[in-house]
Amino acid sequence: MSVRALPAGRATFLPAFQSDIDPRARILATVAFAVVTASLHDVAPIAAALAVAIGAALLSGLGVVQLARRLVILEGFMVLLLCLLPFTVPGRALLAVGPFAASAEGLSLAVAIALKAGAVVVAILSQLGTLEPARLGHGLARLGVPRKLVAVLLLTVRYVSVFEDEYRRLRRAMQARGFEARSSRHTWRSLGWLLGMLLVRSNDRAARVLQAMKCRGFNGRFHIIADLTFTRADAAYLGLGFIIVAGLALWGWL
Repeated sequence: MSVRALPAGRATFLPAFQSDIDPRARILATVAFAVVTASLHDVAPIAAALAVAIGAALLSGLGVVQLARRLVILEGFMVLLLCLLPFTVPGRALLAVGPFAASAEGLSLAVAIALKAGAVVVAILSQLGTLEPARLGHGLARLGVPRKLVAVLLLTVRYVSVFEDEYRRLRRAMQARGFEARSSRHTWRSLGWLLGMLLVRSNDRAARVLQAMKCRGFNGRFHIIADLTFTRADAAYLGLGFIIVAGLALWGWL
């Protein structure tokens, strides 16, 4: 039995399979949950799936505020879709706005889509987002994902912060020269130069990194070093996940 390190003032009693679970089991359980949740149609089982995902997120150590912020960002991208669906899906009219009528079927579909997206995203955040990128990459490689895709994932995670730092340095240099973002032609032209310079410097950095990797014997293939072993705790975790997924599937399909 082990307890994961959480922020001060919080405590949790998590079994070992929650904190040290094999990444392959977490990936398989998350994919199964996402596929079944996306195939559901009724609002009730979809809401249950969202409740399960939120419960898993809280157990994994994600804070309520952090989780709420992620959901607000997600739903913000879907506001237009959710607002238009009730007026574009035919059915029993609930509300009329001029020549347009909002249908009950469209509203139900919009709610179902919002709940599905929330459930899938929360499940991914709680089960895969809490994994170290290296362990996630090793797990994907062990499951047969092409090595090139795994390499792209690992390199992206490793260097996205480097590119972000480069962007911040360029912005500070612009501000030191008196640049202020406004709705003007000069501003848009300056931002275009900023983007171009960022791409040029990113390309130069990528070339230097590749040369350094070749000097260390890189031959175009990432070797998977992690020795993953599937334990009883992993089997218990995966079995529990499949039981939950099967229950949701039976509820939604029967």
